[in-house]
Amino acid sequence: MKNYRWLIAVLVLATMLIGLFTGCGAKEEQTPVTESPEVSTQAPTGSDKSEGGSDLPSGNVTIWYYWETEGHQKALNTLIQRFNDSQDRITVQAKYVPFADMKKQLSIGASAGELPDLVILDNPDHAAFAAMGIFADITDEFDVSTYYPGPINSCTLDGRLYGVPFGSNCLLLFYNVDMLEAAGQKVPTTWDELLEVAKALTTDKVYGFAHCALQNEEGTFNFLPYIWSTGATSYEINSEGGIKALNMMKKLVDSGVFPKEAINWTQGDTMHQFISGNLAMMINGTWQVPTMRETVPDLNWNVAPIPQDKQQASGLGGENYAVIAGGNEKAAIEFLKFATEKDNCLFMMQSMGYIAPNSTIAEGQFTGDPIYEAFVEEMNYAMARGPLPEWPDISDAISLAFNEVITGAATPEDAAAKAQATIDEILGK
Repeated sequence: MKNYRWLIAVLVLATMLIGLFTGCGAKEEQTPVTESPEVSTQAPTGSDKSEGGSDLPSGNVTIWYYWETEGHQKALNTLIQRFNDSQDRITVQAKYVPFADMKKQLSIGASAGELPDLVILDNPDHAAFAAMGIFADITDEFDVSTYYPGPINSCTLDGRLYGVPFGSNCLLLFYNVDMLEAAGQKVPTTWDELLEVAKALTTDKVYGFAHCALQNEEGTFNFLPYIWSTGATSYEINSEGGIKALNMMKKLVDSGVFPKEAINWTQGDTMHQFISGNLAMMINGTWQVPTMRETVPDLNWNVAPIPQDKQQASGLGGENYAVIAGGNEKAAIEFLKFATEKDNCLFMMQSMGYIAPNSTIAEGQFTGDPIYEAFVEEMNYAMARGPLPEWPDISDAISLAFNEVITGAATPEDAAAKAQATIDEILGK
């Protein structure tokens, strides 16, 4: 088993480094954030300040994260500031790494010995880096018996825990209520209705519908509900359902309701297009809600399940914390225990619009808020990506397929066949 896992680690690292300098970088709107001692300190205070000692964790801890939304960055820095103020042995600081660069930077860092002490990363990527030996085994440090199974599974490899879920989320259809009413349209529930309503909402200044379609994991996350709604799995792209999903993508683009420019849009970019009045409908997630409510409090919008083919489907998203093996592990774990305490977890979840991965914390988290209650309900239909060490390569094959369809570089049938060949090779079929 040890030899087998070592071989997987080498292969995964080699695959990631092959594409090291092939660009997938989407434009980020936010500037890097490191430390923010001046930010609001309204987060829970956590533990009391304690005296230093040689037997206690100490030193500096650096966290890498990829959130581009300013509100998310401020929330993290507020939590960090409260931790730093609660004791005088450990100093934590955060470093922003764009989403498109996170996997590259972790791969480079693993080879060069230049890694942070703690990382917040997309949960489907967790297994690959755990297999490479980058993450510390923290099985004996945390009781995760009350966490939801899906998020915990994404942190687990060979029965050992290599991280702790940060928070969970899923996707829904966001729609501009006033635009739909002005066009005399109802919220679409099926693919046919989506195409019809999007056409009615499209003008020379407004696209009817869009979502992030980047050629990376972020884009794959938004596209997979099409696949799953047909009844196909993530690994069956060249199936009747997979081809049907790609054909639906083609219909949306060819009809002019879905902008080709979305291949360059992050989920944050898509949200800004929506709140600026350039989009009538979009697929997006829970984390956008706080920003939208703060930025455009008067915008009349709502959410609904993603229009379906055969069955309702959404993507299970979220991030995990992972402690870097060989870094300042004990100090990173102390911060992680602070961050996962109930009050601190709720502060981050409420600030970012996430669902707590700990079921005992999530209970009643959004009572009385119909928007968030809709997302909690959708969690019943949210499906996970992976987890398996080879998922990043499978995701790349899927995102290439829908990008080639959007740009017209390939037909749905050819794109599906090409992606399937790659997936089958990865899975050893």
